[in-house]
Amino acid sequence: MVGYFPMLAATPLLDDVRTQWLVGILLLLLVTASLLGRLISGQADGTVNVAQVRTFRHRVRTWWMMMSILVASFILGPIGAVVLFFFVSFWALREFITMTPTRGGDHRTLFWVFFAFTPLQYVLIGMNEYSLFSIVIPVYASLFIPARIAISGDEKRFLERSAKIHVGLLICVYALSYTPAILQLDLVTRVDGEPWKGSTAGLLAFFVLITQAGDVLQYGWGKLVGRRIIAPKVNANRSWEGLIGGICSTSLLGSLLWWVTPFQVWEAALMSMIVAIMGFAGGMTMSAIKRDRGVQDYGTLVRGHLGVLDRIDSLCFAAPVFYHLTRLFFAATTS
Repeated sequence: MVGYFPMLAATPLLDDVRTQWLVGILLLLLVTASLLGRLISGQADGTVNVAQVRTFRHRVRTWWMMMSILVASFILGPIGAVVLFFFVSFWALREFITMTPTRGGDHRTLFWVFFAFTPLQYVLIGMNEYSLFSIVIPVYASLFIPARIAISGDEKRFLERSAKIHVGLLICVYALSYTPAILQLDLVTRVDGEPWKGSTAGLLAFFVLITQAGDVLQYGWGKLVGRRIIAPKVNANRSWEGLIGGICSTSLLGSLLWWVTPFQVWEAALMSMIVAIMGFAGGMTMSAIKRDRGVQDYGTLVRGHLGVLDRIDSLCFAAPVFYHLTRLFFAATTS
């Protein structure tokens, strides 16, 4: 069994002291932010911007959600992380498909997408079969989806329906699945090529922290100095000043946390910059899809909260890029 699922042989994810420190720092920051949000929201009317406070508290809840998934993954182990992210992907894909109406001819195709390709992707992640999980959805699923819809005999909006299902599968399942795949990387240091003595759990926590921090810092800089909106009809909160300020701040944060990664200081800063850019691309892309469909949010976890996909759009775009760059430059082997 271990031969088929290398994750079963992995050491406990929270054994590394550096990972424990990073998780502790994250928890402290989240508790502080939550208390700050409660304090601000309790101020008298007229002294605070209610909309901005609500947005801040939503973003804090996003961090709590991701932190909960991370901690649960570390407690349950690598296989548990794969299972957890499988359910997140399944839920996010459901929100994506629900937002865009389907026809009767799509239902059998969707059955295969939800109950064959989605679990298969995560099974292959658990088996660490890179040569398969890297191509199953972008190659074989992309061929299967239009062919299966065509067989249904319903030609109306054929290209639109095929593209919608494929994009949803690609973003919500394929791209996001690279997040738990980070735990499988066998890494070395670029300085001497020696095996890295850290924990991939710490690297995963670093990636999630940098991705979420990039969102918050871009939003914060945009509110402070934002003047020129990048695409007003897509997202009125994204400004060039916010983007540049957020990228620079995220790069600095990444360089300060280099000690939990196999990267040197400048490499951690560069990887953080790339993650921030890809997170921005994910947020803009998903905002454009929502505007096109005329919806505000993808779904709801509970009343008053955003949907799962609203909380992981940055991860979806950043995860495959971060994984491949790390694997290309820091992996012990690329076979």
